[in-house]
Amino acid sequence: MALRVRQHDSILDLDPAAWNVLAADSPFLRHEFLSALEITGCVGPETAWRPAYLSASDDSGRLAGALPLYIKYDSRGEFVFDWSWAAAYERAGLSYYPKLVSAVPFTPATGRRLLVNGDPDSESVATELLVAARTLGADIQASSLHVLFPTDVEQQFLGDEGLMSRKSCQFHWHNDGYASFEDFLERFTSMKRKKVRRERRRIAEADVTFEHLRGDEPGDEDWDAIYEYYAHTFLRRGRAPYLNREFFAEIARTMPENLVIVLARFGERPIATAICFRSDDTLYGRYWGSLADFHSLHFEACYYQGIDYCIREGLSRFEPGTQGEHKLSRGFTPMATWSSHWIANAGFAQAIGRFLHQERDHVNAYMRELATHTPYRKDRPEPGPARAAAVLRQGSL
Repeated sequence: MALRVRQHDSILDLDPAAWNVLAADSPFLRHEFLSALEITGCVGPETAWRPAYLSASDDSGRLAGALPLYIKYDSRGEFVFDWSWAAAYERAGLSYYPKLVSAVPFTPATGRRLLVNGDPDSESVATELLVAARTLGADIQASSLHVLFPTDVEQQFLGDEGLMSRKSCQFHWHNDGYASFEDFLERFTSMKRKKVRRERRRIAEADVTFEHLRGDEPGDEDWDAIYEYYAHTFLRRGRAPYLNREFFAEIARTMPENLVIVLARFGERPIATAICFRSDDTLYGRYWGSLADFHSLHFEACYYQGIDYCIREGLSRFEPGTQGEHKLSRGFTPMATWSSHWIANAGFAQAIGRFLHQERDHVNAYMRELATHTPYRKDRPEPGPARAAAVLRQGSL
């Protein structure tokens, strides 16, 4: 199959329906999500995320593959930390930026990056996209190419293509067919079960109530509060929020079915929120914010309400975001995540390769230690992803 690979400075150049066929069930890869980032100025020429999408079309003009790609001028919003690599380049008198990053901006969720349609030629399409990305890197004198949070299958493919793998860890919850939250807690040891019940009871006794809303259900006043709480989480850490109010208005309009708002109220007043996204089988916790101070409010809004939602909706998995060993005692288990890296400078590639090898040993030891501290009873198997969810997560080239 002859392919025509092109670079696009905006996803708006690509047909939404054709793109969404490749994006499949991922809310973050939908044309609506990525275009909202551009339309509202969260990414684009005036930011550190400059779109450089790649598309591959066949002889008939059909979109056979695509790669979400950005030219980056810093490392903010990636959640795979390479600041020390940039510092080492600077000490050597070299420039680490620009670099190329294949990722969803500000979104540390595993998903397909080499968007191909799964036909017999899909591996060759993926290869052509990767060749084009490296060629672009050479043209703009990029220091490197980074593919962040690919699927396991993609990570293996990228390794075969010469990219170095980096391993990290997140905490995910898996639905083992639970009938209720209490059914889920029956898997816990008695002590851990009592702790969770006590945390939930404190919120209930404080008369804090919760709503689960689709993206188009909150009114403007509620959305103003939701955004205020989201922004406050960033501002109290001395950083500007990644996303603006217009972005949330846009996705609430264009993809409300993928947006889940957990809204906490005290009386009639909203006091906290967790902003989540969903696919057909997974809930993704993305942002949290509050201007109130209730004991265990964060755990209830960000974790327990999400688990309740997954059980009620029959979702297989809940990914609440990066980091956080405190998630372990609340039923989330350690799961490996990956990134893949190509470094143009041979000397730095060798040094970073040695670092990644040593780092992986530490990550493996960390995950082994974490596995000994789950709250689950030893006489019952720990929950794991259903086979269908595992197949969906792996994807295929």
